[in-house]
Parts: sequence; C-alpha cells; structure tokens
Amino acid sequence: MRFASQQVEMFQDVPFFREAGAGPGVVCIHSNASTSSQWRALTDRLSPRFRVLAADSIGAGKSPAWPPNRRVTLRDEVALLEPVFAAAGHPFFLVGHSYGAAVALVAALSFPDRIRAMVLYEPTLFAVLEQEAPRQPPANGIRAAADDAAASIRANDPMTAGERFIDYWMGDGAWRSMPEMRRVQIAGSMHNVAGWARALFTEPTPLAAFAGLDIPVLYMLGARSPPSTHGVARLLTGLLPSVTVTEFTDLGHMGPVTHPDIVNTAVQAFLQRN
Repeated sequence: MRFASQQVEMFQDVPFFREAGAGPGVVCIHSNASTSSQWRALTDRLSPRFRVLAADSIGAGKSPAWPPNRRVTLRDEVALLEPVFAAAGHPFFLVGHSYGAAVALVAALSFPDRIRAMVLYEPTLFAVLEQEAPRQPPANGIRAAADDAAASIRANDPMTAGERFIDYWMGDGAWRSMPEMRRVQIAGSMHNVAGWARALFTEPTPLAAFAGLDIPVLYMLGARSPPSTHGVARLLTGLLPSVTVTEFTDLGHMGPVTHPDIVNTAVQAFLQRN
C-alpha cells in the first residue's frame, strides 16, 4: 500500500532541518514536545560516515505552526517533510522516535522504494491498537493522559498539561525533576497535545499494510515503558517482515533522550550493517 506524499497546500514554507556530515542520507524525526535538536548527539556520532538531516515537525522548533483550523494527520507530517526526504538522496535511512517513529512508518509506506532501512524507537501509532480492539487497556493510560493535558490547556494551564504528559511517559515525579527551562519549553508545546493524540489514534492505515513493508527495520523499545507502546510493539513486530527487535532492560520511552549513548550505539551499528 502506498500513499500520496505531495506537499499539501497549507504548508507554503519548507520545514526547518539541521544537516551535517557526508555519505548516505539519514533523516531523523523527533518525538512530541521536542525538536530536531533531540538528535544532536546522534548527528555527531554519525556525521563522519553519514549525511544526517534532522527536521522539525509541524509546530515544533522553526517549522510551520500547527494550523488552527485543520486537523493535522500523520500524512500531513510526511508531506511537510518531503523537501527533507528529497534532500537526503535515494535511497536514504529513516530514524524516528515516538511520534516521529509513527510518522516514519507512514512515510515508509508512502515510498518504500526510497527507504534503505528504518530505525524506530517505540512508535506511538495507537491507531493499530484501536483497530485490534477499541479502547483496550494498553491504550487507556495515554488516552487519559492526553485528555487531561488537553483539559489543562483549555484551562490555560500549560505547566499542568506538561506535567501530566511527561509523568505519563517518564514516571511520577519526572516533571518536577526537570530543569525549569526544559519544563517551560515543553509547556510551550502542549497546545498541540490534542492534535497529536488525534493524529495517532485516528491514522487510517490498516494494520495489515505493515506486513508488506519489506525493508530492514530496527525496532527498539524500553522495558520500563508504558503498556501503550508495548502494545503497539506487539502488533507491529509481529507483522513487519524484516524486523530486528532490541529491548533495553533499563530504559523507558524517552530512552533516546535520557540515555542517548546506549540508543545511538545501536542505531549506528544497524545503519552500518545496512
């Protein structure tokens, strides 16, 4: 199954992306409440042998803002990033974390012939859980966290929204242990939380479509991550035909951020093999 990947009319500007190195192209897509700066350590590691392009997604960093009167989809995210994919050459590697990994999956289905191999860290493609069984328990935690965070945004309380969102993903107390500047940055992104959740829960791609995605995939997850991402992993790793699964015993969902050396070592080794 392939989807159109044309630039959509609502985005007249190209996305912002960081670029470094020379060699085969590697496009990196960040998680929610983050930006392309998430990939600085990976870029430093890969740039001697690869050309790394790390992009800001819709409403993140310096890319175009989230449109106020449109329900953005994962396919819109793919469309925005088309200039980055084009700049990466053919074929290129695709790396994604969380929301970015969900975008990467949709991109790979759109043009599998352009993807050399793909690295995913816990894609949050919750729509596949909904397809298996609506409102099943593994998805309830993130649904409640997103709903609570969205309610806090409507109450003009982005700091509480950020706390609810981060503590779901990283554990109780994680928000309060963060530096103040980082909390402010995350709170500033929380106005998009309802849109993120909608895009991830309503993506219409059939689960069975991933059985046809015959490219090498490294699928990473943390043993300490929430049930929602483990549920998605159960479904996708059972279908992807050329998948290698790596589970990190001591990491959680934010492993690429909290323990970049561990995760990036695995990413680098996989890219060099493929």
